[in-house]
Amino acid sequence: MGLIYTDLDLSNPVLKSIEKIKVKALVDTEAATLCIPEHINIQLELEELEKREVTTADGKKHLVPYVGPVKISFKNRSCYTGAFVLGDEVLMGAVPMEDMDLVLIPLKQTVDVNPESPNIPSAIVK
Repeated sequence: MGLIYTDLDLSNPVLKSIEKIKVKALVDTEAATLCIPEHINIQLELEELEKREVTTADGKKHLVPYVGPVKISFKNRSCYTGAFVLGDEVLMGAVPMEDMDLVLIPLKQTVDVNPESPNIPSAIVK
């Protein structure tokens, strides 16, 4: 299976006057959260909440800005999250995918809404 990308809208829910940004995001279920490059952070004028330590795929630890809030929109779904500022492309991890009830379709190498709940996201909260 190759890399899976999907189209997302990112916006700043605090500063509603700033236009949303359409991005192509790498989908990585091994990652937990959202990562955005610096130029996206600048365009959305996100507030730096704190510095956090992250471990990248090469095993190295880095101190990076954690910014937010960020609104992620995909088709008829959306969620609010924070984001790490690093890398050169948007990466969407498992937490926002679960929050929006999205599923991977490996055969087509795409992301879509959960076909078992096409109209609204569902979650297990037991």
